[in-house]
Amino acid sequence: MSDIRETLAAVRERILTACQKAGRRPGEVRLIAVTKRVDAERVRAAAALGVSDFGENYLQEARSKIEAIESGLTWHMIGHVQSNKAKHIPRLFSYVHSVDRWELLEDLDRDAKEISILFEVNLSGEPQKHGATTDTLRSMLEKTQALRHIKPVGLMTVPPFGADPEKARPYFRRLRELLQDVNREFAMGMPELSMGMSADFEVAIEEGATMVRVGTAIFGERV
Repeated sequence: MSDIRETLAAVRERILTACQKAGRRPGEVRLIAVTKRVDAERVRAAAALGVSDFGENYLQEARSKIEAIESGLTWHMIGHVQSNKAKHIPRLFSYVHSVDRWELLEDLDRDAKEISILFEVNLSGEPQKHGATTDTLRSMLEKTQALRHIKPVGLMTVPPFGADPEKARPYFRRLRELLQDVNREFAMGMPELSMGMSADFEVAIEEGATMVRVGTAIFGERV
């Protein structure tokens, strides 16, 4: 637990410094500890140190972990969701950050339980990445009022991988501007921007991130 205590303190200090630089309050940024390939014991250790939000990439791994850990934590699905597995998501997760197609929204809406969703947008146009185009995003937003259990709360993106976090800044800025645009166009008040990971979350905070998804900086490199 001591190693997580130290790494978590370092991440919180980085968040504080980034917020101060941007003139923001630390309470405006939610830390989501990404627990892909992290065992339940280490999740419990992070929870004992005050982390309440956890992100998972894969349904099968998440299900066994979530069911093994006491309630009271908020779980976020941050990985791609296959349509045939969508029916299991609302029972396990409070948030889905990776909605990128209308069919997934329909699948999630069939469950009689409200779930908060963020639309994943592929701003880089990289073909190997999931995420909606801006046109697809607008098409989905035009129809969300027809859904019963879906609560749209924001946007998510993953910038191109690189060693220099400053190169991610334009993508974070574009996502913030896109959120402002679609909120205005569709008379919505979505507040969340899920952007920034271990290597670049300070830049994301400076550009308006309200959720940062941090795994390696807390739990170390995965095997």
